[in-house]
Amino acid sequence: MSIDIEFLKYPVGKFNLPETIDSVSIGNAIQTLRSFPSLIFTAVSSFSPEQLDTPYRPGGWTVRQLIHHCADSHMNAFIRFKLALTEDNPTIKPYEEAEWAKLPDSKLPIEPSLAIIKAIHLKWVTILEAMKPGDFQKTFFHPEKQRSQSLDEVTLMYAWHSTHHLAHVQHLALRNFDR
Repeated sequence: MSIDIEFLKYPVGKFNLPETIDSVSIGNAIQTLRSFPSLIFTAVSSFSPEQLDTPYRPGGWTVRQLIHHCADSHMNAFIRFKLALTEDNPTIKPYEEAEWAKLPDSKLPIEPSLAIIKAIHLKWVTILEAMKPGDFQKTFFHPEKQRSQSLDEVTLMYAWHSTHHLAHVQHLALRNFDR
């Protein structure tokens, strides 16, 4: 069975920012961020250590690295949100996610990162649900992208990020482990 590598990279498609972001799309994104911790936990709960060390695609991260990446990425996003809510268009610090995935903590059991994801998402959703419409227009400056990003854009982007990586795990399980 041959699967297109582009599908393996982007099983839910690439992130596309809609022309307009409304309260419905923000509400849906918040719901995605609320449900992600339990969905990712369920997706990996029956994985063996060998399965956790299986790349989700040729040349890709292992499931273990992907779980640790989600914790790292979502911690950074949460901090960026708080900066944007409390400062005027702060410049955020980019990081080399591929290099972070090579650090020794990426070989740890996944439980610490699942706990981080659960805690960060609880705090993040609490803030998101308390935000006023104008708060979603607050921004931070991303030096790699050389532009400011609004929190409504970033909310949708991280809902996509959650769904994107959840699909990596689920599709790997369907392809390799559910036989």
